[in-house]
Amino acid sequence: MKHLNLNPKEFCSATDACRDGRKFAEQYNTMAEVWDACPRADWILWILTAIDAPVNDNAERLFAIWCARNTPMHDGRTTGVLLTDPRSIAALEVAERFAHGNASAEKLTAAGAAAWDAARAAAGDAAGDAAWAAAWDAAGAAQANQLRTMVGNPFKGGAK
Repeated sequence: MKHLNLNPKEFCSATDACRDGRKFAEQYNTMAEVWDACPRADWILWILTAIDAPVNDNAERLFAIWCARNTPMHDGRTTGVLLTDPRSIAALEVAERFAHGNASAEKLTAAGAAAWDAARAAAGDAAGDAAWAAAWDAAGAAQANQLRTMVGNPFKGGAK
């Protein structure tokens, strides 16, 4: 892995961090502190890419499944309640089984195609539009916390 021994200012310069990310990171003394405080899962994923951290496909898949089911929404519900079409629910179940070695790639592909069909069917109606808007507004801090839990802090030598 690279860039592990840089301070936040050096890290941001070396990796060409975005302005908002740089502003956030440069408040901290170490990248370990940045990692622990980072409020955005997309920034955490970007950091992992920037340091060439090995992230296993199954971990990424399980994180995406967690997000689809458990991301808190502004009204206290989680995104899982938006999954009302059985094809979407089945796709998550198959993806989870695949990540654990209990489903084939063919079943995963078929379930994914069915879930996309469900999403396209819902996209044109008002309920579908409301569901997409609610999902889009989902709380990123919960996702960041879950991702940190799954991956560990690579700047502390705690990556899993």
